[in-house]
Amino acid sequence: MDSTDKAILRILQRDSSTPVSDIAHEVGLSATPCWRRIKKLEEDGVIRARVALADMAALGLSLTAFISVKTPQHNEAWLKKFADAIRRIPEILEVHRMSGDIDYLLKVVAPDMASYDRVYKKLIAAAEFSDVTSTFSMEVLKETTELPTDYA
Repeated sequence: MDSTDKAILRILQRDSSTPVSDIAHEVGLSATPCWRRIKKLEEDGVIRARVALADMAALGLSLTAFISVKTPQHNEAWLKKFADAIRRIPEILEVHRMSGDIDYLLKVVAPDMASYDRVYKKLIAAAEFSDVTSTFSMEVLKETTELPTDYA
């Protein structure tokens, strides 16, 4: 990826509906070469998808929780069961396998505590855990979907 591809990517990450002609003008290309670069970024998997970002508050999702999970089992069968379960719970937005004191960290959204509790109960019924700890976000200080294109 060269600097032009990175510039195109920065524009698309801000607003994927930006017309190709506007992107081309901003990066100093004509429309056809710009369009080809975008298609290549898609074909190469750099651009995975073009999506609409919904507003959580507008959808009534006012609660964000982070669930730390420890498991006594570290085998393929347990992981498959866990992965299948978390894929079926739409309120779970992200799951990260971690290093350190916890095994997995989950990001969960819900409209309220009662809804969160239903998600929690589905989760603990799905697989065996040695510890499950929930923490709740009080305020979002930074939130972005834009990945850095220039970094150290």
